[in-house]
Amino acid sequence: MFEMLPFTHRNVYDPFRAIDEFEKAFFNSPAVLEREEKNIFRTDIREENGKYILEADLPGFDKNDISVDLDGDRLTVKATRHSGYESKESKDSYIRCERSYGAYSRSFDVSGIDTDNIDAKYENGVLSLTLPKKEPETPTKRQLEIQ
Repeated sequence: MFEMLPFTHRNVYDPFRAIDEFEKAFFNSPAVLEREEKNIFRTDIREENGKYILEADLPGFDKNDISVDLDGDRLTVKATRHSGYESKESKDSYIRCERSYGAYSRSFDVSGIDTDNIDAKYENGVLSLTLPKKEPETPTKRQLEIQ
């Protein structure tokens, strides 16, 4: 006797399944994920006494190579790391160069922040931004004159 198998999409030939499986395997590979994560830095954001504290790990950066820019409601932290490997004179003296260098950037929405009073400091490889919350706007009540 023949046993009837339940009908599923696996019983039907799908020419695109191999392409989908290849794409998933390729884009979820550790090498691809590692490349994507190299250009970001880790941050913690916590709330404390009516303010947000943003701490970004930027070890090995010189303070002059870090910038914090405000453009409307977007705060962008940029950091550039330079390497001795970049200079032609010292390039030949390197046996191995594993430390990453280049430009790193992250942007944050600061629409609920009092941007005039943001405070920034860089100490021991950690950039700390104190982001005070905006005071909530109280609705004003008034009566309009009818003409």
